[in-house]
Amino acid sequence: MIDSFRNIFAIPELRKRVLFTFGLLAVYRIGCAIPTPGIDPSALLAFMNAQADSFLGFINTFTGGSLRRIAIFSLGIMPYITASIILQLLTVVWPYLEKLSKEGDLGRKKITQYTRYGTVLISIIQGSGIAFYLEKMSSPGGLPLVPAKVAGWGFVAMTVITLTTGTAFVMWLGEQISERGIGNGISLIIFAGIVVGFVPAIANTVNGLQRGNLDLLKVVPLVLFMVAVVAFIVYMERAQRRIPIQYAKRVVGRKVYGGQSTYLPLRVNTGGVIPVIFAGSVVTIPTVLASMAPNSQWVQDTAQYIKYGQPIYYLLQTVAIVFFSYFYISIIFNPSDVADNMRKYGGFIPGIRPGKRTSEYIDRILTRITLVGSLYLAAVCLLPEFLLTGFHVAGIPWLGPRIDPYFPLWFKEGMGITFYFGGTSLLIVVGVAMDTIQQVESQLVMRNYEGFMKRSRIRGRVR
Repeated sequence: MIDSFRNIFAIPELRKRVLFTFGLLAVYRIGCAIPTPGIDPSALLAFMNAQADSFLGFINTFTGGSLRRIAIFSLGIMPYITASIILQLLTVVWPYLEKLSKEGDLGRKKITQYTRYGTVLISIIQGSGIAFYLEKMSSPGGLPLVPAKVAGWGFVAMTVITLTTGTAFVMWLGEQISERGIGNGISLIIFAGIVVGFVPAIANTVNGLQRGNLDLLKVVPLVLFMVAVVAFIVYMERAQRRIPIQYAKRVVGRKVYGGQSTYLPLRVNTGGVIPVIFAGSVVTIPTVLASMAPNSQWVQDTAQYIKYGQPIYYLLQTVAIVFFSYFYISIIFNPSDVADNMRKYGGFIPGIRPGKRTSEYIDRILTRITLVGSLYLAAVCLLPEFLLTGFHVAGIPWLGPRIDPYFPLWFKEGMGITFYFGGTSLLIVVGVAMDTIQQVESQLVMRNYEGFMKRSRIRGRVR
């Protein structure tokens, strides 16, 4: 493996791509540290610390901490991801976009152009919302986030222009990394935003051990547990159900085509991390409403029932992840189209009739493995929160207070140790790392160099 890393910098073209990628990621991190003018930094810091467990803290993870200081890259790449998802949904219901998606490179370029326009539009809307929200909010100490002498339409316009321009620039960085770097530009930007806090987290853990705030007997098992979780994620991200396909022989002139056997790979986690992002956004809505309506008692009570550790929160999060897994897969994967394409090229599944029967067979298998994949996503996302806050058995309606004394304290209150990488972040970090290593290895093998593993190829997530 050391020789493989050495070979990366021995190949001039690959070395340029790697250094170019690191350079643009450094530019992105610099932009995440430049704050937007007109905001009181001390009041903003106190306010964001109070909102760490809300939807703002959830989004702050994907922006590399830039939302915490309202930097020029505060919106990050999330508007681009939102625009891409919206275009995917519209492709199913709008015949014009569906036609474009089937026109090859020209159609994809047109859809990419629409995605850019949608990114700018969403950035303007989100930037306006952030500007008006900041003007109304104050820190826990009562200091306004935006001083009165700065507040007004001038501040709103400046904030919208700054954040929208920052998002457009980040989008351009991601495209440049994909074209001239090592690929996966958008994913690598999110990856860089998440892992940037890994070193401070390790430093805080070491300081806690030195001061006696953390118990070594708890930290070591937790580290081993994190390694096991990462290994489990790698296994599940590579897991797939292979449906055998046989192609009939065709005689065209003097040549014989077909006759070979292949397979249709169906990933266990076909939806990736998108269902988790959707579910997290929906479940945290009551917390956002609670911060915006502090005088509404029923909103505050609802937010208390859906806090981390509450049984209703675990239930809603699991149901939402399962629902969005099936919903998103129904958008991006159409068994009828797959069956029609197989029949068009003379392919069939042994023992299954082509056409409708094949479509029903693929849909039945996809439904089963999607359930497994969605439960896997729910387990990975909820496990770090369980370790931190536990499962508040007393919060179960009617039955909770009766069975609460029979559960151990660590189960009800957690271990009290922060699992730095949340479930969503961990899925992104591991998945992007697998894809990036697989692409770099492909570049090495293409130039007749050995990959990272001599006996087998590293396989990224099948797309």
